[in-house]
Formats: sequence, structure tokens, C-alpha cells
Amino acid sequence: MLVDSHCHLDFPDFAAELDAVVLRARQAGIARMVTICTRVRRHAEVLAIAERFADVFCSVGTHPHYAHEELDLSVADLVARTRVQKVVAIGEAGLDYHYDSSPREAQELGFRRHIAAARDTGLPLVIHSRDADEDTARILEEETGKGAFSAVLHCFTGGADLARRAIALGHFISFTGILTFKNSTALRAIAAGLPADRILVETDAPYLAPGRYRGRRNEPAYVVETANVLAEIRGVSFGEIARQTSASFFRLFGKVPRPADADPIRHPSTLGAPAA
Repeated sequence: MLVDSHCHLDFPDFAAELDAVVLRARQAGIARMVTICTRVRRHAEVLAIAERFADVFCSVGTHPHYAHEELDLSVADLVARTRVQKVVAIGEAGLDYHYDSSPREAQELGFRRHIAAARDTGLPLVIHSRDADEDTARILEEETGKGAFSAVLHCFTGGADLARRAIALGHFISFTGILTFKNSTALRAIAAGLPADRILVETDAPYLAPGRYRGRRNEPAYVVETANVLAEIRGVSFGEIARQTSASFFRLFGKVPRPADADPIRHPSTLGAPAA
């Protein structure tokens, strides 16, 4: 089996065929999907999707793009929303200096509140970090000094130093279809050298479709393509990378139940033509 540790099934891109999207993921051997919250004010919509499908779970949090819109969000608010069984993570939260859609002070405040909620609940924090390596690492190190928490750097595109410092703190690194892009040589080099028990795969769907699906809307079934490239660059079999990344996922997302029986993973070469 494989797991899509980060997607956005509540986005309008999927509204017309959500059932079909989830079915295609199941047929591709994707045993679990985590649909990620980007605005707490819209958390009910995310949770409704998780509760609709047995194999879909969700997070609660505010993306850094919207940090300034939810400054009234408290740690207690976040913690209270995790008491539902289907809520298995905090986030995504963090820093985005590429777009700077939200003032950096608001982003950092939100980031630290989400870290506190992760610490209080014991749930993993899903971190968004773009063009903010040094501040991300600094905040993670400072906050670890206040007490341990678990986290994953999702859609990792940072440098080797951020990866090293995150791993040293016990965190995980997750890769999207960006890993398959021709110009991602440096990223593949980082992925090749990480500890086998600290790596996850994801789609970040509907964005960042990998490999032969590039240019189309992404969906959870396509995480198979990213896993295949990750296996190639690490010099292991496709089955082994599926086992490793799934084991890491269930270790990090401890609230997600393991499936009793999972459909076998279908290698990318056996998948049909991508959906339009």
C-alpha cells in the first residue's frame, strides 16, 4: 500500500467528481489519504469529507497565506477541534516568504500557535515552508526547547541544511511531484541521502502533478508516480519505498488506524492513462 499524506480534497477542483477521485486512489493501492485544512473557518468542510470516506482523514489549521485573517485563532481553539476522531494532525502552518501573502509577523505567530497545539495534543504538525529555510529551522529549534513535538515538512523544496536540522529534531520530510521534475536535481540529491525512516510521499493535490501527469490536475492516485521516482533515486524497489513511507506515515500519524488488509500497490507502469 501507499499513503497520500497531504492533499486538499475540499478544493473546488474535486467538487464535481470527488467519489471518482477517491475510488481511483483506492484502485491504485492508496490505503489512506489526509486532506489538509488551510483555514480553520472552513474546517467543517474539510471534516465533512473525512467523515464521508472511511479511508480519508483530515487536519485542522491555518495556512501561512491566511495567517493574518485568523489572528484570533487560539491554541485552545485548535486543540478543541482535534477531539473528533477523524482529525489526525495540526496544520498546515508555517512560513511562506515566496508570496508573502500574509505579514511575516502574523505567519510566525500562527506557526508558533500551531506548534503549541501539536505539543499539547501529541498530534503531528504539518509544516509549510517556502523560501524561509533559516526562520523555519530557527523556530523549530526554539520551540523544541519548550517541549518536544512531532512534525513533517510537507512538499519539501528547501535546502540540505533545513532537512538536516529538521531530521536532527526528529521530524519527517515529505516529497511531492516536484521530485519528478527535470530541474529538481538538487532536491533528488537531498531525498537520496535522508534516513529511510524519515521520508513520506504526498500529492498536495490538486497541485504539482508528477511526471507524466504534469500539467493536469493532480489527485491522490498519482502519488504512485512520486514514490516510483523516490525508489529509483534511493536505489530500492518500488515495493520497499511503499513499505518504508507507509511505515513512517503510521508512526507519525499515530491516530490513523492501519488497514487490516490493503490492496496491492500498482506500479506506475500498470496505471492507465491519466484522467483529463
